Amino acid sequence: MKCFTMMLCCGMLAAGTLANGQTVLNLYDGDVPNSKPFQLEETSNTDDNGITRVSGVTVPTLTAYFPDKGEANTGKAVIICPGGGYSILAISHEGHDVAKLLAANGVAAFVLKYRLPKDEIMVDKRIGPLQDAQRAMQVVRERADEWGILADKIGIAGFSAGGHLASTLSTHYAEALIDNPKGTSLRPDFSLLLYPVISMQPGMTHAGSRNNLLGSQPEPEDISLFSNEMRVTADTPPAFLVHAEDDNVVYIANSQAYVEALEQHGVNAKLITYPAGGHGFGLNNKTTADKWLDHFLVWLGNF
Repeated sequence: MKCFTMMLCCGMLAAGTLANGQTVLNLYDGDVPNSKPFQLEETSNTDDNGITRVSGVTVPTLTAYFPDKGEANTGKAVIICPGGGYSILAISHEGHDVAKLLAANGVAAFVLKYRLPKDEIMVDKRIGPLQDAQRAMQVVRERADEWGILADKIGIAGFSAGGHLASTLSTHYAEALIDNPKGTSLRPDFSLLLYPVISMQPGMTHAGSRNNLLGSQPEPEDISLFSNEMRVTADTPPAFLVHAEDDNVVYIANSQAYVEALEQHGVNAKLITYPAGGHGFGLNNKTTADKWLDHFLVWLGNF
């Protein structure tokens, strides 16, 4: 099954076209909220394994992958938040690679290049990434008809710290931190969480992610606010999680705690675990021939 790609920028404004026919569009139509003037250069580096890491994001974007017009289209969509400890974005194997495969299976996918929390560029760095996730959900839902998407079948996905962002949107959608004049629902309809940071609690959290988001000595109320296993309600979206038992970067206790909270509130939750695989394996856990995406697509078919 084929897929085609479009980079979206500048809302409803005219977009520039690259040599390969793609168009580029920023996440926000005008000023980026919660920003401070600061000279920060965005950088992108690709290592010997083909993994591309982006840092210094000040202008967040969405890159959209749609199912080919001549092929099956489920009408469902997923916004993808790459991981990187809230320090960088592992945007290739935890973003674009996943989006391409989802599109090849009839699911529209949007890779979110979100701002990373940094005091120098944000008035309140705690909420910067969440604002971008809320805006991404707002844009996709408001343009669903235009893009052939079902407005009530739009999910959020996240890897590692991106999983924290995805679960934060899933549990903090009710309070809009962006302009929302149409009152568009910012609630994801489901979530996909890969080896996610869920908790900010000592002993469970990923220290680097917590330090980057909340600071080296966070206030107790912030630890509680951003420990998403503590924010689950009966209205929290259903979730599909994947985690390796030997992950010593983000402990599997994060996924287990989130699933337990969801089940306690009667919310559909499924956790796929692997005995090995460590952290950051993206689509392919090299210790097994099993493909978690196959299981996710079956699960998603029930919605």
